[in-house]
Amino acid sequence: MIQDRQDFRFAGVVAPLWQPVAGMVLAAALWFVMFSPWTSPHINFWLVMTLAAVSLTTWVALCDRGWLRRLRPSLPQIVVGIVLALVLWGVFWTGDKVSQVILSGARDEVDLIYGMSSGTPSWLIGLLLLLVIGPAEEIFWRGFVQRRLSQRWSADTAMVVTLVVYTLIHAWSMNVMLILAAMVAGAFWGWLYRLFPRWLPALVLSHVLWDTLSFVVIPY
Repeated sequence: MIQDRQDFRFAGVVAPLWQPVAGMVLAAALWFVMFSPWTSPHINFWLVMTLAAVSLTTWVALCDRGWLRRLRPSLPQIVVGIVLALVLWGVFWTGDKVSQVILSGARDEVDLIYGMSSGTPSWLIGLLLLLVIGPAEEIFWRGFVQRRLSQRWSADTAMVVTLVVYTLIHAWSMNVMLILAAMVAGAFWGWLYRLFPRWLPALVLSHVLWDTLSFVVIPY
């Protein structure tokens, strides 16, 4: 933990809080464009999502000189990442079936989520999720925001704040199922990062694989 704290220091000074806060404000603005009913009908969702992913990753690179070295995976992390992706897919498959029983209109809201893919080839969506979008989200939310907030507050507080913001920016969609999905997935990865901060590569891989399974390979 001491070494992890030292990674935040530039010339012996703890990195400023405004950097993750500004990043979250940027994310909120980008998610507004992607999901709000006033803007989403006029954009290509996957194009804007890719631009958002590139923007957030660029912000991380500008603010954190050591971000790349924390992404070097080991074989155990690769295995764990694959297992975590399958576990999370199973959790969402179960949640999808249960929600259809207890929540009126749940299936319609899930279909609206998949409707965002309309007009974009599945192979292109898969490539974007694998190479850009999936890695960027985990690098930004856990590897940057939650990590930086942990240096200012307790690890538990950082986890909760990151989760709340990650969930709320999906509220622009006004889609209950999407908001719940963001909350569950954010809690899953946030809690794991809270316990194992050095296993970020496994979380990145699990996010990438879960995204691809859920949207392209085996949709719910």
